[in-house]
Amino acid sequence: MGTGVLKVISILGLFCLVLASLGVSQTSEKAYLKQIKKHRKHIHREFKNPETSPLREEAKQFHGLDYYAPDPAYKVEATLTLTPEAKPFYIPTSNPNRSKQFVSYATLSFTLKGKPWQLTVYRNLELAGIKKYDKLLFLPFLDETSGFDTYGGGRYMDLEIPDGDKITLDFNLCYNPYCAYSGGWSCPIPPPENFLELKLEAGVKKYQEH
Repeated sequence: MGTGVLKVISILGLFCLVLASLGVSQTSEKAYLKQIKKHRKHIHREFKNPETSPLREEAKQFHGLDYYAPDPAYKVEATLTLTPEAKPFYIPTSNPNRSKQFVSYATLSFTLKGKPWQLTVYRNLELAGIKKYDKLLFLPFLDETSGFDTYGGGRYMDLEIPDGDKITLDFNLCYNPYCAYSGGWSCPIPPPENFLELKLEAGVKKYQEH
């Protein structure tokens, strides 16, 4: 077999490998987008149910939430740096007469849109003593869409304490505090340290009554 033929076979083999990897990538992206769509349908059902909706009785008139289009680029891996010496403190809420006690659990370092960022993730001390929630982490944040396309009081993400020092942040799953939908709730206000100087165009947008 000539050298030229071997080169052609080699190139074809490499081309097939590239196509195969692209196929896997496209398949996994489709599966991911399907997962996000399923999650949003679940949220919709909860909002329609007066027993689980932040809208309470007004849930019967609920017609849906506005979201940014799902974007896999907003799903990133972060490195945790634990903060075991952190002291508990009170985070003010949307109710000026009430605050909630939290403690910093870790600093999350990650890259998004080609730049490095950091956020602090917290534990709610009221929930930490309940077995069902003893691994729950709370990530409140603000960004440059807050008060414009998204709720001015920031958005939240729920996480779980991982086994190692890596954790996945999927901003497509971030959600609004209940205060974004109706009064009477006490929603923690994201600390200033958790402001991201970028337009984080992922997840839920500002609530608009239809």
